[in-house]
Amino acid sequence: MFGGLAMVVGVLEFSVLIRGAHSLKEKRQAIKSLKDRILHRFPVSIAEVGALENYQRAELGAAIVSNDSSHAISVLSKVVDFVRNALVVELIDYHIETV
Repeated sequence: MFGGLAMVVGVLEFSVLIRGAHSLKEKRQAIKSLKDRILHRFPVSIAEVGALENYQRAELGAAIVSNDSSHAISVLSKVVDFVRNALVVELIDYHIETV
């Protein structure tokens, strides 16, 4: 606690498949588009964190800072739903936790 306020960090790790990508350039375009759409819609930070050299798979991380863990989990769950319905990628797996 800092100054009497509770701070919660929500973390989402997820893996996606990019079936239409046949090069790292095509992968980067698909992931950039997905990240931009997520950032436009949700108050999170997001980055590609794994499978960097695999052109059909990406591992991403998203985070949110809140004063309420249920709010953080709710926002990250909505990000998962958004990715699940994305046309450019296929959601493989995900994990949400709060710290």
